[in-house]
Amino acid sequence: MTGIYQSVEQLIGGTPLLEVSRLTRAEGVQGRVLVKLEGWNPAGSVKDRVALAMILDAEERGVLRPGGVIIEPTSGNTGIGLACVGAVRGYRTIIVMPDSMSVERRQLMAAYGAELVLTPGALGMQGAVDRANQLARELPGAFVAGQFDNPANPRAHWEHTGPEIWADTQGQVDVFVAGVGTGGTLSGVGGYLKQRNPKVRVVAVEPAASPLLSGGQAGPHGIQGIGANFIPENLDRTVYDEVVQVADEAAYRMGRQLARQEGILAGGSSG
Repeated sequence: MTGIYQSVEQLIGGTPLLEVSRLTRAEGVQGRVLVKLEGWNPAGSVKDRVALAMILDAEERGVLRPGGVIIEPTSGNTGIGLACVGAVRGYRTIIVMPDSMSVERRQLMAAYGAELVLTPGALGMQGAVDRANQLARELPGAFVAGQFDNPANPRAHWEHTGPEIWADTQGQVDVFVAGVGTGGTLSGVGGYLKQRNPKVRVVAVEPAASPLLSGGQAGPHGIQGIGANFIPENLDRTVYDEVVQVADEAAYRMGRQLARQEGILAGGSSG
């Protein structure tokens, strides 16, 4: 029998591109704008790719063994992906996140069986990173996935997401735009596309309230999933050509427009 899968891991990736023509007409945008529907991944986001890649890489390197514990500081979606893949592969998963992140994300992770540890939102992602590292020192067999500096993160996008975009567009890509959270998507996809065509322009998006890349200072903001209060190691700053600042409300508004004009439910970082 064909078309029957043995694990949700096999369903990760291969997401479709959709032209958002209704939205672009309404906004008066010239040219074709395509969005990659990463919400079609089994746990609902692009971070499923990263979660699977980091776990498989850790197993191959022998740093994650049966009975081990996966620990990760995350603003949400990577935690959901790790909880999903960790459940399938039989690992205990502990997610450390700022208490300012949405209750819905916490509920999703708990539904997969993950344990949640909350840190003060005022400390940002750095506070979650510090707490995760502390837990790793205390628990035997612990593995911190480390999405901000784990090279398996951008490699997953270089090997899979980028080639998917190139193939589905038949190489007709002029500009690639991505928000900067860990830097993995921007660095991996952007780097791959530039290798195929150096003329591809890569645009990094960060919150206007936390212009760390373009203004040199971080601050509190409301766009969950991007704009960590430090520059991650996985961000290759030679890949992007431009940094665009987006205000919180502008991102929210565009997220609502995606739903109401294109039927796409996406988070604020997509807006």
